[in-house]
Parts: sequence; structure tokens; C-alpha cells
Amino acid sequence: MDFEQMKKQFLTLLHEKTLVNATISQPRQKSNELKRVKLKPIELRGVYTIQLEYQYERILKHENIPLEQFTLHFDTLLEEFRQIHAQFTNQSVQVQLSKKNKVLWKSDQQTSAKEVNLSHNRKKQYLLDDSTPYPFLIRLGVQTADGKVKKQKYDKFKQINRFVEFIDDSLHYLPKDRTIRILDFGSGKSYLTFALYHYLKVEKGFNIRVTGLDLKKEVIEECNRIAADLEYDDLEFLVGDINDYNDETSVDMVVTLHACDVATDMALARAVKWGAKVILSVPCCQHELNRQLNTPALEVMLQHGLIRERFASLATDSIRAELLSLVGYDTQLLEFIDMEHTPKNVLIRAYYTGKKPSEEQRIRYQAFVQLLNAKPFLENELTAYL
Repeated sequence: MDFEQMKKQFLTLLHEKTLVNATISQPRQKSNELKRVKLKPIELRGVYTIQLEYQYERILKHENIPLEQFTLHFDTLLEEFRQIHAQFTNQSVQVQLSKKNKVLWKSDQQTSAKEVNLSHNRKKQYLLDDSTPYPFLIRLGVQTADGKVKKQKYDKFKQINRFVEFIDDSLHYLPKDRTIRILDFGSGKSYLTFALYHYLKVEKGFNIRVTGLDLKKEVIEECNRIAADLEYDDLEFLVGDINDYNDETSVDMVVTLHACDVATDMALARAVKWGAKVILSVPCCQHELNRQLNTPALEVMLQHGLIRERFASLATDSIRAELLSLVGYDTQLLEFIDMEHTPKNVLIRAYYTGKKPSEEQRIRYQAFVQLLNAKPFLENELTAYL
């Protein structure tokens, strides 16, 4: 069986609608961040659909593709992977591809037929369960006293859980033999600060000390009252500005949420200088680059105010991520919450590894900022580390 025959045979089996599940794995490139893709048939609005679960090292993403449109996606997957293991109702199929796409096809007939489950009504598995009472969520008005998430607060509950997922992903990088020092700049009403404290202290039993910092005195006073009521003894909230906070010399995790414009850069620079192992930052409005942009080649885009603003925002976060990579962090830009809830949905996640950048990375970064005529505040703050 050659490569094209294999594709035709596999797609024929799919179109018989007998797929139970399948896994496509063994990336052709070791550098591929996508490790495997799982396939499962579901029915959406009466249409037979293939659900793809993309499994990265720490992240899962899903995509639903009607069977009739699956062929092109299958071609793309075969360009990236070399192995397929599929379970159909009456047989299992194993496909192994060589580097030059020589095909090894193995099929085993089943003595008893497997069942296909097309249900898509699986309950979302949250790290914080949506039917379990959590004192901090009740106190913050997200849950009722009996643990039910309030309908008008469900988006906030999902956001909190998404943030907790990022915290959970970061556990490997936090010290285990001493108190973990955590700072949250721009904590605001502190939904996520309380969630961070609850998950690390109560759920995971870590020894932590957390400080939330914000400029609004009345908000800080209320957050301290809530922390006292919950007996969160190692959580405090202080009135202050990022630029004026000089009480620390070493911090393990820095969180910044919606710090406006270069306030995010100030927090990122502080995190690097403190040697933070984990940085989680959700930027807010970004005006610095918008003012600096002077790129005639991009004027077709940048002449439109809306597009200019969005481009400046994306480019700013890309610059931030690259700078953190250049000073030894493994950095990613990730979706924080669905775009339908807010356009400000990018989270910068950085883990310190100490990896030295290549000369190619440095050249690529310089070419990008020169193209945009950018003079990033964060680059200036990190000059001694670059």
C-alpha cells in the first residue's frame, strides 16, 4: 500500500462513520510543540463531525470539523505526524509512516463490535468544580452559599478557572523547600489573587506569601477585610504603585493583570530583576508603540486607527515576549479567555530557564523593532540583562 492508497483507505473508513476514536502522533519534527491530535466523532446540530483535540505539552485546544471538510485537515496532519492509531467499531488500524512516507498498515478485526458515542454533552472539567462551595468564591459573590455559580457570574467563574489552569501549569517551576513569594501588581477586586492563594495554599498545600498591590485605597481595604474573614493569613493587600514598590529583593512569581501601557513593562522588568521563576501577565491598553510607529511599508494597515491600535497591541506583546526570551525565559503568548468576552485576552506566560539566546534570535528581534521604529520601554529597562 502506498501513501495515497493509505489516505484513501483511511478516509473511506471515516466516511463509513464507524470511527470510535483515533490518535495521530509521532511528530516529524522534534521541535513541533504539538505532540499529538486525538480524533472523536460527535454530532453537532445533526451534522456528523470530527472533533480534534490538539495536545501540546501543557495545553489542550479543540476544533470541530464536519466530516465532508476533513480531507484537507487530514493532509495537513500527515505532513506533521508519522503514526495513526484508530479504533473503529469492527477493527483497529495502526498506520506507521517512514520519513519518505513508506506505509506500514496493520489492521486487527474485532470479535465484538465497539460502540460509537456521538454525544457532545460532556461536562467541562474545571480545576475548581462548578458545584463545590468555595468560601472565597462565595465571599466574592461568584457562588451562592450552597456552591452554585451565579448565572451572571459564570463568565467570571470560567476566567478564574482559566487562570488557575495557568497556575497549575507553573507548579514545576516553583520552589518546594521554602516559602514561595508571590506579588500581584494591579490586583483590583482580586478575584484572581484569591483564586491563586486558594489553589496554591488550600488545594496544593504550598507554603506561600502573597501580596496584592493596587492604587485604589477603598478596594484594598475591602480585599484585606475579605482575606481576614477567610483567615488567609499569608495574603495581604497594599496601596501602591508598581514603580514605587521596592520592598523586595527576590520574588518567585509575579502576576500583572491589566496594568496600563508601560506599567506592564515596569512589572515585567521588576520580575526579571527579582529573578522571578514564573511571570503571568495580562496587558491592558498599549500606547507607547502606537505613538512610535513610523513604517511606510505598513501604511496600508496603519492609516486606519482601529487597525493601527490592534497592530500596536499585538506587536507590543510580541516584543515583550521576545525580550523575556532574550533574558532567559521560556515565553509564550496564550489566549486567556474567549475573544467574545473581551478583546484584551492575551496572557504572557514566562518560565525562567536561563537558556541563552542565539545570535539569530538577537538579529531577528533587532530587525523587528527597527522595522517599526520602536524604542521599547522594556528593552531600556532590561539593558543590563540583554
